[in-house]
Amino acid sequence: MAFIHLNSQMTPSAFRSVLFLVFASAACAVERPNVLLISIDDLNDWTGFLGGHPQAVTPHMDALAKRGRNFSNAHCAVPVCSASRASVMSGVAATTHGSYELGPRYEELPALAEVPTIQQYFKDNGYYTLSGGKVLHHGFSGRLAGAIDRSLGRKRSPRPGKLMSRPSEWSGAWDWGAYPEKDAEMADVQLAKKAAAALQEDYEQPFFMSIGFYRPHVPLFVPPRWFDLYDAESLTLPRTPKSDLSDVPENFLGINNYAVAPTHAQVVEHGKQRSLTQAYLASISFVDHCVGIVLDALKSSPHAGKTLIVLWSDHGFHLGEKDHWAKRTLWEESTRVPLLFAGPGIKPGESCPEPASLLDIYPTLIELSELPENPHLEGLSLGPQLSDPTMQRDRPAITSSYFGNHSIRSRDWRLIVYEDDAKELYDHRTDSDEFHNLAKDPAHQAVIKELSRWLPRKAAPEFKTRSERQRRAGRK
Repeated sequence: MAFIHLNSQMTPSAFRSVLFLVFASAACAVERPNVLLISIDDLNDWTGFLGGHPQAVTPHMDALAKRGRNFSNAHCAVPVCSASRASVMSGVAATTHGSYELGPRYEELPALAEVPTIQQYFKDNGYYTLSGGKVLHHGFSGRLAGAIDRSLGRKRSPRPGKLMSRPSEWSGAWDWGAYPEKDAEMADVQLAKKAAAALQEDYEQPFFMSIGFYRPHVPLFVPPRWFDLYDAESLTLPRTPKSDLSDVPENFLGINNYAVAPTHAQVVEHGKQRSLTQAYLASISFVDHCVGIVLDALKSSPHAGKTLIVLWSDHGFHLGEKDHWAKRTLWEESTRVPLLFAGPGIKPGESCPEPASLLDIYPTLIELSELPENPHLEGLSLGPQLSDPTMQRDRPAITSSYFGNHSIRSRDWRLIVYEDDAKELYDHRTDSDEFHNLAKDPAHQAVIKELSRWLPRKAAPEFKTRSERQRRAGRK
């Protein structure tokens, strides 16, 4: 770098101009990649590239997986929307920031007061930031708003004026059907087109674009053509043997009581399992189409060869497995998520079966973009596995749901330890559906001991805002 001589007669404005030139020259010395961060709400492993459902139609995400790295054993830090997104955007686990449920905004969590969001960090390091849709749970409020140079908007898709499919006693969030008539009416499509248009523009700085699609979050309304892809009567349904829950502790069996989701018994009683499954798959194919709009635009843009792409979902989703619907559990269906990386320097290849956490996104992008280290981050870079998918990871993926309950997922095993020390242990080499709890088997106590060393020892208690404390007190 050339030396610039300053003198005592220099005005403050001239001094700032010189500093700008210094930092601009340093930035130009390293051509950093753009970043396209795509989040999808409530998407489980029902995609072609993860094989979670044999009839899932997801051609655009499958194509992305083939030209990048598919982390097939990736898991969320918290299996519920806002807490998971706060963890991803901060790179800090719930056991540190204290949000295990819906509620606190990023800026309300004292533990994150000095932690920049990933958008803010990239902005502070010379990136132009764009964002739209559901990136954080409450959109562009608070800390995220200040980190965004340009908003791509945040809208909601239209809902029918009357009940379509749900029983009247169920929550209004749990309705579904072929609505509206056209894709163009959907907020996700509108967002995809805005992102596509923005990708065609030229930028003086590298850009960091984060967009969040809503589907397949409930209510499951998408246009008719996506329902037409699936015949409800011939769909494969998850296996739900009657003996499945006979060997598990009672801790999370009543998890639906904390949420608005129906129980599996209610879904079956009303004969809604097939139509709900069809609606979820239709919503997945719809959001895959939205992803395709963005990726096609990037491919034809001047940024195609210099943009890192990361696609992820905030948590998984049950559709009857273990007699459960929705999320919040510590079983595979709730914690496992899609996680794809593609772009410059990432060679297409085999899927990586090593455990990965959504907390790893932030440090990985910092490494790939050659930015200074952020000391707040609790994840690990996936750089070694992007180079070699067989590279072993020592750290498992850790998921926490409500205070004191944790899942430890290694390459082959899942250990769940509840607040009262009740346990579940599953061998994924022979039991990918987690039907057989081995926690009490003497032959596997060494595995439990080994995995238990990763349990959080000083987990932060659940943080509740003042309004949340008052609301909960009113229910007692």
